[in-house]
Formats: sequence, C-alpha cells, structure tokens
Amino acid sequence: MLVQPDPTFYPSAREAMRGPRERHAYVALLDAQGEGRPDALATVDLDPSSPGYGSVANVTDMPVAGDELHHFGWNVCSAALCPYAPHPHVERRYLIVPGLRSSRVYVLDTKPDPLRPTLVKTIEPATLAERTGYSRPHTVHCGTDAIYVSALGDTAGDAPGGVFMLDHDTFEPLGRWEVERGPQRLHYDFWWHLGHDTMITSEWGTPNMIEAGPDLDLLVNRKYGHRLHVWDLRKRVHLQEIDLGDQHQMALELRPAHDPTKTYGFVNTVISVEDLSANIFTWYLDDGEWKAEKVITIPAEPADPALLPEPLKGFGAVPPLVTDISLTLDDRILLVSAWGTGELLAYDVSDPFNPRQTGSVRIGGIVGRTAHPGSPGTARNGGPQMVETSRDGRRVYFTNSLYRTWDDVFYPDGVTSWLAKADLAGDGSLSLDAGFLADFAGDGRRAHQVRLQGGDASSDSYCFP
Repeated sequence: MLVQPDPTFYPSAREAMRGPRERHAYVALLDAQGEGRPDALATVDLDPSSPGYGSVANVTDMPVAGDELHHFGWNVCSAALCPYAPHPHVERRYLIVPGLRSSRVYVLDTKPDPLRPTLVKTIEPATLAERTGYSRPHTVHCGTDAIYVSALGDTAGDAPGGVFMLDHDTFEPLGRWEVERGPQRLHYDFWWHLGHDTMITSEWGTPNMIEAGPDLDLLVNRKYGHRLHVWDLRKRVHLQEIDLGDQHQMALELRPAHDPTKTYGFVNTVISVEDLSANIFTWYLDDGEWKAEKVITIPAEPADPALLPEPLKGFGAVPPLVTDISLTLDDRILLVSAWGTGELLAYDVSDPFNPRQTGSVRIGGIVGRTAHPGSPGTARNGGPQMVETSRDGRRVYFTNSLYRTWDDVFYPDGVTSWLAKADLAGDGSLSLDAGFLADFAGDGRRAHQVRLQGGDASSDSYCFP
C-alpha cells in the first residue's frame, strides 16, 4: 500500500519538467496484413546508457486479432493531486488500451515488470455498447474523478460520438459522459482546462465515414469535422460551438496550455479543400466567450504527379497532412507532424497568436522518402505521425503509421514502420538522433501511439501553475 503519492505525479508542469528522464516507451503496434495476427504493445529501450538503447525490449501480443490499437493512456496521472478531487495514493500503473476497430478495451499492468506489461482485464464491445451506447473507443485521458475515453460513434457506426467514463479502480464502464450534448455529433479528441471547469472536444468523422479510408466525396463536400465544442466539465453540458471553417477538414488533436491559469490551446486541421494546406488554430477565452484564430498555415508542396498516390495525382502536389501536435510542458514549443511531406516542425508559441518556426527535420514522406541519418542508404516511407515529447522538453519521439486504411491510400506500397527520436534544443531547433531508430520492419506491424514511462507532455493535466 502506498503511503506517499506516486513519484510520477507532479502538482505542476514546472515540477514535472524537473523529473527524471524516461527510460522506456510503450508503443502500439497494429497488424496491417489482414492475416489474423493480433496487435501488440511494444516496449522500447530509451536509456542511452543501456546496450539496448533504441531497440525493442519486449512485445506483448493481444489475445485476439482485429483491434487496431490506438490512443492509449494511463489509469491515473498528476490530476490525482487536484485539491477538489484528490486521490494522492493511487498509482500510475495500468495502461488503458482501446481497439479503435474492434471496440474492445484492454487494461495492462506495468507494475510487476515495467518492460513486460501483462493483460489483466478486457472490456468487450458488447459491454461497452450496453453501458455507454458508444463504439470505436479512440483516446484515453486520466481525469480527477475517473478515466475518460472518447468514442467516434454509436453502436451502428453513426453519430453521435462522444465521451464515456471508466471507474478508476475496477475499470468498469460507468456510462456516457454527456448530459446535454446540444448540436455536437462528430467527435475525435477531448481535453480540458481544469482551472476553468471547461472541456474542449474536436471532430473527425463517424466510423462509417472513416473506416474504409478517406472518402473524397465527403472531403470535397466538406462533410468531415471542422468544429470545436466547449462544455461545462462538471455539469457535462454543451456550452458553445466554434466553427473553424468548413474548408478546414478534420479538426483533430487538442493541446491545451499546461499551466491551469492559461485559457488557450492549439488544434490542427488536416487539410484545406481550397489549397491542400494544413493549419493550426489557437483557441482562447475572450471576455467570457471562447474563440479560435488560425495562426499557422503549412502549404502543400509541388510534386511530380507520377510519384503521387492516385487521389493526389490530379493536384500535382503533396499535402502536409498534419495529423498530430505536441506542446512542451512549459507551453513554449509546439511540435507539428506533417505525415504527408515527411516533416516534423517546431514552433515557438510563447506568444500563442504569433508562432515562430524554430526547427524542422525530415524523414519519409509520400514523395520524399527521406532516409534516417543512421541508415542513409535506406529510403523511408510513412512520415512523422504520432508525436510525443519528454517531460523536460528535450526529446521528441514519433512514429509513422496513421490508420490502416488511410495508410494504404497515401502510401500504397505499405508503411514499413519505425519509431524515431529528435533532440529539441533550447532555441527550439530540431536534430534527428542518428543513433536511435527502433525499426519494426522485422515485426511487420505498424507503430502508432507512444507513451513514455512516468508520463509525457500529453499524458497529464495539472491543477497548480
């Protein structure tokens, strides 16, 4: 029994930045071959003093095939120290791992052996459907009162999607989170401003809109998500809708400022139907009203149509396809992954309305196929996709697979997967670590979400500045 708070809990992001360096990462691996092989959770060695640095230390297979493991998270985190709902003696111990395609949720225990997580509980799709009315669980966040999980749709794969809750101790589904959802129908990510009792949610599309791959008719007709929704976190009611403009399709990852006194955050939109650009918006509270302003535009890059996949040939350009973002714990640097062009970008967002680009590295890309500096003779496909930043803001880890059916459209030769690392300097510049590349080519499965041992820049929320 714990008598002191978990040492990986921190009252503030400032304190978290002073914590010890991460020693390993957990990485979701999905089977893309359709051969009935289960997905898995890999453990990667991140200790530079270890002889296995940058290699896969263990792979834990799931019991059945077809899950498409996605955005998993911890059972508890630093939010357990919040003064209005304290749980200081719980442990950051269990990984909650959703299967986006199967609607199954796994609970894995990392305490007996952190390198070899063990499966201790499975929530079956029928249980999830019965208790929440949702399917396709997507993103997991540890809250002050429960484990929160987003879901992309209802049990038929249609709207509405939303958020459901799991009990902190038993991991049993408690039910749907929303009491009054107002106009919200599409769903993707969610995060909160704990100091202001506010939740923000974003939009992608229903399972029936995305599971077969990107639908060009839906895209051209601007039917994918392009709104943010603002909620009263405690009352669980919808307060406000923010339309980013229907030309900005697929409003995905939400990254609020870590300092609870700040009322702003960032969201990416994947593609503009007007010019194929990707865009970053800052949302913010202004005199009692939540608003959003476009602050970064990343343009498409001209390309030889012969090198482009079929849906892009007519455009003669490769879109950046920004699919993930990560904000350092000091709220200073925003990392942006451009999966289409194979670029990881860094921006100084100390002024959230006037970002300044500070760094860029390239690996992979639809056309570029840029090699890794540790293996300069090997062309890489995929591109920076899921991105995660260390607590101290010095190291950035990223994988290259988005979602099986979407991978196969934009990278029709198949994504050969890897986990790379970039070093983030004090001035915001980036450099790839030539000595680090966890290569999953031998395994054959594709790497997606990354979680760092002890927490990372997007796993925890804090109640103290």
